[in-house]
Order: sequence, then structure tokens, then C-alpha cells
Amino acid sequence: MRVKGKREKGKGKRSGAAKPSTIHRPPSTMYRIAEEVGAALKARRLMLATAESCTGGWIAEAVTMVSGSSEWFERGYVTYTYISKREMLGVKEATLAKHGAVAEAVVREMVEGALARSHAQVAVAVSGIAGPTGGTPGKPVGTVCFAWGMKDGAPRTETKRFAGGREAVRRKSVEHALKGVLGLLART
Repeated sequence: MRVKGKREKGKGKRSGAAKPSTIHRPPSTMYRIAEEVGAALKARRLMLATAESCTGGWIAEAVTMVSGSSEWFERGYVTYTYISKREMLGVKEATLAKHGAVAEAVVREMVEGALARSHAQVAVAVSGIAGPTGGTPGKPVGTVCFAWGMKDGAPRTETKRFAGGREAVRRKSVEHALKGVLGLLART
């Protein structure tokens, strides 16, 4: 017998079901840029690959936050060590020995490797010093190198210096990388 206002044991409860959220949060800047990247790639019927070091897969995470990203995101490489850059992306040992991991020459080879080893037509690569350690006078914390490329073209590279702590440097790097993809696509 059920008494009004009381539940029988085990009845009326949603086991394992999540409560629907009633809080609406506006999309982040990163998410909005990722949506724009997706729309631009989809409109051109192109696929994206990412080759990441200091961002640790955050670019891939940002683009896969967008529903339907499997239509325009092909794969991501997280290559944090020299050996992973060589094995997964074909970065030359001589390039790493001469320049270190944080160099435009390295990200250029990373983007070329991502394009050669994937089915993507567009790629972005990032390598940097997010901190708080690892900086040198020539490459201080916040130094991040970027490359963007397409299958049939020469990659474009750029080095930026971002202020802030580790998370801020990484976040700014992800946003800049995505904006660079938009810039590359605007020229196609």
C-alpha cells in the first residue's frame, strides 16, 4: 500500500540516469571558433588532422566538442616527445637535434607528417613551452610554434609568445591554432 507523498522502495527512481541540466552556459570562445572551423571545413568538404605537443590533444578535444565533427575531423596526433614526433609524424632527427622541439622547422615537419599519414587535406601543428619550467633565454615560457598546411601546398609557420600560466598558454595556443585554420581556409 502506498501512502500519499511517499515512494515505495525502488519505485519511481531513475537508476543511473543523469538529471537534465537547467543551467544554460554560453559557449566558450574556443567552442565558437571550433564551430566556425567545422562549418568552413564541411562547406569545403575537407578533413582536418591535428599534430600537437604542448596542447596535449586540446585542439582535437575542442573540435570534437562540436556535434557532427566526424564529418570534418579525421584524426589527432599527440606527440609530446622527440621519439613520438619521429615515429608518428616523420619529423627528422636532424631537425630536432638542430632546433629542439619548439621550432618552426619542427612544426612544419609535424604538419607535413600529419598530412602524409592521414586522410586529411588540412592540418595544424603546435609545439611550445607552456611552463612554468622549460624556458630558456632564447625560448622563454610562453613560446609556441604553429604550422598550418594543406595537402597540395607549402605550410605556413608562425611563432607566438603568450603570457600567463600553463593553462593560459595552452588555451591561447589552442585558440590561435584554430584561428589559423580559419585563416588558411579563407585563402582557399
